Amino acid sequence: MAERAARGDRPLVIKVGGSLAETGRLASVLAMVCAARIPVVIVPGGGPFADAVRTLQTELQFDDAVAHRLAMLAMEQMAEFIVSEHSRMRVARSFDDISDAVMDGQIPVWAPLQMIGDDESISPSWSATSDSLSARLAEILAARLVLLKSVNVVRGATADELARSGVIDPFFSKIASRAGISWTVFGPDDDAALSALLADEGNA
Repeated sequence: MAERAARGDRPLVIKVGGSLAETGRLASVLAMVCAARIPVVIVPGGGPFADAVRTLQTELQFDDAVAHRLAMLAMEQMAEFIVSEHSRMRVARSFDDISDAVMDGQIPVWAPLQMIGDDESISPSWSATSDSLSARLAEILAARLVLLKSVNVVRGATADELARSGVIDPFFSKIASRAGISWTVFGPDDDAALSALLADEGNA
């Protein structure tokens, strides 16, 4: 992977949904990603940490802008957890952190607040979750994006269709269309396709 990074190859951005922890798929998915032969950047969902922010917002009555930043901190908490489980992974808070990790043959797990905490192109609300943030990172890196979800989706479904069905957040399509990024949603039945992508089959 470091050799590919040295050639200037763009990493694959993989958004690992927080729901995977709840469905018991997180460990197996992360093990698959750890075996990647291509440069990869993980964007963690907020999972139970983001759920806690939602609960606290109801109890403490802070606005969506505050909730948005706290949700990014929830993603950072999940990043710390993921990194603690895998020696090949490290937390990345900046573009340089991402680049350095990839060059070292490691897998950066993105903590987004430092890079995009004040990004005015992202709605500071619950309409822009880690799905939209992963699209924003893919835009910044000019990278492909894979969204790992706990549900299967119909191939060829548009971002708007997936948003209406609750698979991705409503703001995702705005970033994806603006950036022109290539993106795919993989569900539980797509592990073989994900493994092939990470193994760079046909492109070694």
